[in-house]
Amino acid sequence: MKKKYIMSAALLFSALLLAVLSRHSSFGGMQRYEATFLDVFDTVTSITGYAKSEEIFTEQVELLHAKLQRYHQLFDIYHSYEGVHNIKDINDAAGRRPVEADPEVIELLKLGQDMYRRTEGKVNIAYGSVLAVWHEYREAGIENPQNAQLPPADLLGACAEHTDISKLVIDEGAGTVFLEDEEMRLDVGSIGKGFAAQRLAEYAREIGMEHVLFSLGGNVCAVGAKADGTPWRVGIEKPRPEAQGSYVQAVELAGRSLVTSGDYQRYYEVDGRRYCHIIDPETGMPAEFFPSVTVMAEDSGMADAFSTALFVMGQEEGLALVEELEDVEALWVMEDGGIRCSSGFGIDEEE
Repeated sequence: MKKKYIMSAALLFSALLLAVLSRHSSFGGMQRYEATFLDVFDTVTSITGYAKSEEIFTEQVELLHAKLQRYHQLFDIYHSYEGVHNIKDINDAAGRRPVEADPEVIELLKLGQDMYRRTEGKVNIAYGSVLAVWHEYREAGIENPQNAQLPPADLLGACAEHTDISKLVIDEGAGTVFLEDEEMRLDVGSIGKGFAAQRLAEYAREIGMEHVLFSLGGNVCAVGAKADGTPWRVGIEKPRPEAQGSYVQAVELAGRSLVTSGDYQRYYEVDGRRYCHIIDPETGMPAEFFPSVTVMAEDSGMADAFSTALFVMGQEEGLALVEELEDVEALWVMEDGGIRCSSGFGIDEEE
């Protein structure tokens, strides 16, 4: 959630294109439209859905866009916003005082606590002090590749001493959040987009959208099916930078979410070796088990968290976890390009 702020002109520009984008598709008096914008969660967001007119769809998208912008501000760890009590404010007050928090921030943090327990610490929203170091070194390495460096092990180890999630204190009655450790920092990157996508899906239904597909970067959420009753088809991308735009598999979605975690979009190289942005809390280093893992679940926040957890586990360990979970399925893309799936993913691994 840093640096890229292309304001609502992106939405307005996409609205101008709606009629062109939709001419090929209609059903039962409903026309298919698409809008794209770039000013939330530092990624490309697209919304595809059906409405009786371009005007209706544009109005609905503007409401959804405003909702996403609010989540972007609430979950931001880099910037403060007037009238918004966000994650950065909580981090800035660590060890000093409780901070009044928006109810949805509290719900997000409660999800983080729950996912920490369910993944046995593989997802830890209190790991921000370590992630901040990696972010700094990654940004510097991308800006100046010839001088790219790894963070010093002693620095990572010192930061890891301040990642105890039990020191995250939520007082729902008072509506406050307090970090007892002054060196502790929250980072909700492992659950934030998924949480936002799930809330966006619920809001879409409230404003009358029954057939819509959201894509927030690697987070895809389907509200219902297409207007003709057939499921949405979503491609799982080949996890290599040179293969962007090609897919290992297409998945059908209706009322479910699909989230992919991988090493092929956010990374930097040191001495010819690639280091991705997903850090294993056990080692403090980027995970290197496989190029990507995709999770399918009804709840997008849960799918987001489990995709991160599975990415920092060995495949057999991750498979054992998924098979114990209700309404969670996973697909792994292995280093050799092969596919492994949980039993309910619905794909023949031999295909």
